[in-house]
Amino acid sequence: MTNSLIAGLDQTQLLALYHSLVLTRAAEERLEVLQKQGYVTGGVYRSLGQEAGAAGAAFALNRQTDGTGDFLAPTVRAAGALFLFGGELVDFFRQYMGRVTGPTRGKEANVHWVDLQKGIIGPVSPLGTMVEIMAGITLSFRVRGESRVGMVFYGDGASSTGAWHEGLNFSAVQRCPLILMVEANQWAFSTATNKNTRVHSFTEKAAGYGIGSESVDGTDIVAVFEAVSRAAKRARSGGGTQMVELRYYRRLGHAQHDSQDYVDPDELAMWEDRDPIDLFEHRILEENWATESVLHKIRRRAEEECRLAAEQAVQEPVPDGREAVKGIYTDTIIQHPWTRADGPNRSHSNELNR
Repeated sequence: MTNSLIAGLDQTQLLALYHSLVLTRAAEERLEVLQKQGYVTGGVYRSLGQEAGAAGAAFALNRQTDGTGDFLAPTVRAAGALFLFGGELVDFFRQYMGRVTGPTRGKEANVHWVDLQKGIIGPVSPLGTMVEIMAGITLSFRVRGESRVGMVFYGDGASSTGAWHEGLNFSAVQRCPLILMVEANQWAFSTATNKNTRVHSFTEKAAGYGIGSESVDGTDIVAVFEAVSRAAKRARSGGGTQMVELRYYRRLGHAQHDSQDYVDPDELAMWEDRDPIDLFEHRILEENWATESVLHKIRRRAEEECRLAAEQAVQEPVPDGREAVKGIYTDTIIQHPWTRADGPNRSHSNELNR
């Protein structure tokens, strides 16, 4: 085995990429079991078939824990990127189970949490808006002359929203060092991509805004890493906003409640043959980067990490009623805005703002 194998990555880094893939799948499989056991009451969103997109993209960025690194805005299907940016496995399970020990202290049952030191900006529910938020964050990088980039993930359906277009236009004009990752997984809930856009590739939309773009096989983790490395280099050197399209397939429904009856079984079977973990394993063994025994140990380690983290989160408490409203309401009396003044009842309105 040589020290430098491919894409500037040595054996240790390639196996770290593999660990990220299997960890993502193991975490989501464990989460699905927890939901079936009644520990998760909200939705569970799997990234089956898409793991290489999130992991390969995040691996190409500068990940720090002291507030000096790149920034990430993941989606619910980008858990692999979240983990690489320092999102803890136990916090992942705490969030989905609404534990008071989680980053949002049980107020939200998903990956919508923020950690500025690690560069994690949790997604908000309205589609497309994270492009606007990350445009503002990365504009601050450019204004301060910092060699930092931001990355925002979004599904193909989000590109049909007004917020997406407004954010992208602003980012493009201001030459923000932002990388937009398009998860072209063929579906927006139950709507096929060709029913919400006329373009064959989302890079066609990038051309309309004058930004750099590249389309890549999202099931090939090395290809994703290389494409994002190129995009990050261009963004850091003043090239402005970049887009990377990840071509793959959402092999499960929008969430666990979606039976995916609208999907052609033959099409699904075709993409199952393009499983990102299977493809990477085959290449690792074929290129003699590691043995099957080494890969087996990595898989077992990932599964054990998930088991321990999930068991810890299960034993922790949910918030009581008083904790659940902390940080939600305020005791501060605010001046009623003149645009909503209601004459004699104004003092009563102020009471409602308590």
